[in-house]
Amino acid sequence: MYDGKKAVKIALEKKRWETKMAGKAKQRSTGRLPRFSTVSDMEIAALYTPADSVVIDYGRDLSFPGEYPFTRGVQPSMYRGRLWTMRQFAGFGSAEDTNARFKFLLRQGQTGLSTAFHFPTLMGYDSDSPRSKGEVGKCGVAIDSLKDMEILFDGIPLDKVTTSMTINGPAAMIFAMYLAVAEKQGASFEKLGGTIQNDILKEYIAQHAWIFPPEPSMRIITDILGFCADRVPKWNTISISGYHIREAGSTAVQELAFTIADGIAYVQAGMDAGIPVDKFAPRLSYFFNAHMDFFEEVAKYRAARRMWARIMKERFKARDENSWKLRFHTQTAGCTLTAQQPINNVVRVALQALSAVLGGTQSLHTNSMDETLALPTEQAATVALRTQQIIADESGAANSIDPLGGSFLVERLTDEMEEKAMEYIAKIDDMGGMVAAIKRGYPQREIADAAFHYQRLVDAGDKRIVGVNSYKMTEDLRIPILKIDEDVEKNQVARTREVRRKRNAKRVKARLEALREGSLSNVNLMPLLLDAAREYATLGEICDVLRETMGTYTDPAKF
Repeated sequence: MYDGKKAVKIALEKKRWETKMAGKAKQRSTGRLPRFSTVSDMEIAALYTPADSVVIDYGRDLSFPGEYPFTRGVQPSMYRGRLWTMRQFAGFGSAEDTNARFKFLLRQGQTGLSTAFHFPTLMGYDSDSPRSKGEVGKCGVAIDSLKDMEILFDGIPLDKVTTSMTINGPAAMIFAMYLAVAEKQGASFEKLGGTIQNDILKEYIAQHAWIFPPEPSMRIITDILGFCADRVPKWNTISISGYHIREAGSTAVQELAFTIADGIAYVQAGMDAGIPVDKFAPRLSYFFNAHMDFFEEVAKYRAARRMWARIMKERFKARDENSWKLRFHTQTAGCTLTAQQPINNVVRVALQALSAVLGGTQSLHTNSMDETLALPTEQAATVALRTQQIIADESGAANSIDPLGGSFLVERLTDEMEEKAMEYIAKIDDMGGMVAAIKRGYPQREIADAAFHYQRLVDAGDKRIVGVNSYKMTEDLRIPILKIDEDVEKNQVARTREVRRKRNAKRVKARLEALREGSLSNVNLMPLLLDAAREYATLGEICDVLRETMGTYTDPAKF
């Protein structure tokens, strides 16, 4: 029960304390950051009391875990019932290399697979394309055809594991290959669980790995929504990603606001395509960054759940409680890792991972200490996985649900995070939605300004980065670096050409022509993509067909 008189009394006592502290501050300067956070949109006071909390209705703003508005978690028992999925990102070199890494991580106790693709695959090119030269297998695994996908998951039953695939522009094509592998294994589509990132809007905002313009890209996404709702019901069709928005330099508030705004755009697109909201919304998931400001990050996750629940219930009139629940994956912040003193990254990752756990994540990837230098070695990847396992089994963080709930600081930050993020969303709505805002360059400019401000603080020494602009060392601390076999590109090119030689060329041509015709009509493209994948049409061939009919996209200069 809210006690107004008590709150006033506490507020007056706090003002007296602040006056006293201000006098002390004149006598002694700590040289630390001022009372507000200079690297985010959030002002941080020196002390929080009940007078600072605007939450006066427990049922409306907090409630219990597993109950609307889900501020305290989407499951009633949270980690007391089941731990988060430990899903380490893996992918490099050939399909054989990554298959071996998958199996290694599963033996170490990883509970879900997460696939990184090399840049040619992200852009829809085969490994033998002139555009791919020098990039094959360097930043992820090379996948050109169903043959590569078969090797990637050889010996891994797809109906027994959940798989996440970080792919956006060609997400539908890679997903079709994955489904074709499941068929060959005898796995029912209805039993498949996992996620394709499939978040094209954040590509235009931040990561810049796209193929087609926004409108046809959104058409492909709604085709995936409809197909999975009917045939792959356990699959998460979009992982709406704030991670890359934050990696591009946004603040926590901007990450939250732009990510939720992307989610709003996808829901509206699905409904505009004639799909009932409760048929596809429960399989939407989110993907957030775990950055260095510990309590701000916890508040961000809690605010995200509450915002999404209210948006889905009140704005989109969803009736299924599962449509209101924001489920999310978290990855620790790659942009905070340093090449200087890389062993320090283990500590950074541990703190970031703990914030994700205390914020209620459903799955988690912990970065490896060496990722600013190269792809992770087995040793570094193991330490990153062990970090999660220590948090789960030794820290006690999983014993209580939302253990920071009720903290004066965390509740105030949660409220402010929601308020400031909703202000951004209102501006985007006024522009006509996220696609229109992207075309105007609005989120791109906001992120660029935030990134510039942050870097100026680092350069001036006002934002301290241990090992970079403070506590620097002259010694060169060496750690093992993963080397990519120089023969990977040659072997991958040879395999792709051998696939083309051995397949039935007439059937491939027919499947690609059917896809071409379908892309010019209103039919769902997923069955056509699946047919093409079954015949070993390559990713580049499929994307080339759609490049002809849908066009390509060039980002207009805005800076």
